[in-house]
Amino acid sequence: MQLRHVFSELRQGLRRNLTMHIAVILTLFVSLTLVGLGFLLNAQAKKAEDHFGTLNQITIFLCNKTSTGPNCTGEVTDAQRDAVIKAVDENPSVDGHHTESQDEAWEKFKELYSEEFLDDIPDTFGPESLRESVWVDLNGRDDAEGVISAVEGLDGVHTVRDQRDLVRPIFKTIDMLKYGAIGIAVFLILAALLLVANTIRLAAFARRREIGIMRLVGASGLYISLPFLLEALVTAVIGVLLASGALALFMGLGVQGAIEQNVNFMPWIDWSDYVRALFVADLDFRLIPFPLPGIVIIGPLLTIIPTLLLTRKYLKV
Repeated sequence: MQLRHVFSELRQGLRRNLTMHIAVILTLFVSLTLVGLGFLLNAQAKKAEDHFGTLNQITIFLCNKTSTGPNCTGEVTDAQRDAVIKAVDENPSVDGHHTESQDEAWEKFKELYSEEFLDDIPDTFGPESLRESVWVDLNGRDDAEGVISAVEGLDGVHTVRDQRDLVRPIFKTIDMLKYGAIGIAVFLILAALLLVANTIRLAAFARRREIGIMRLVGASGLYISLPFLLEALVTAVIGVLLASGALALFMGLGVQGAIEQNVNFMPWIDWSDYVRALFVADLDFRLIPFPLPGIVIIGPLLTIIPTLLLTRKYLKV
């Protein structure tokens, strides 16, 4: 196989269909940026849920050594903890619950907040500064009052957190942006696929004489289609690089440079979420309970797969 001829065909193909390739790159750039933005917003929604709880969840915080209040005379005892859990178990409005120890709360705290934020907190702040908690899943969104009234007066209970009304607008806004970005991206991905198909059809028509000669001299299908595959790969790589850069700007200037500095009542996505959006994204859309490929993988697939399929049709000269 003469690679020099393949790369020569690649250069000619890119130059001959320059405007079509630019259109594919720009469409890929916008669609992959929106897909990546959807991944990042989904990661932000998960962080908000980990911090505030879901809209069907309330949290019971138990006393620690420094707690003061009518129900706290020191750290919660085993008997007090068992009484709280029994009250939760016996309540008909409860669908389920799980407990979170001080060490588990500390580990989650470190995962949720950035290293810069952790560097600023006092050295004396650690697991013992946090509280054990019971995270209660409700049968319905209107079932909180019965559970709260059953446990908030028990010994060992410091506070019962019900911030669902406060965080509901946050979740709605994040979900609206997330599904909006993914929805628009789907249409743009469809446009990118159509552009790739048109590019291949035009390129095959422009080279029909050369392809016919190569067929006559016995060239293999892979040898004939390789320049088309390389063209698809080049456009995909450029589109992925542009989208990755746009998402990096969003993270650096938007999230960490502006939002995180001014809104500090909840944890925000960090660079590890950015890397996951590039390679493997866990959407957690309930209907898709498995990780999806990130934009670095989606981009090449969007151009190479249709190229492999369509070259079988258009290269039969």
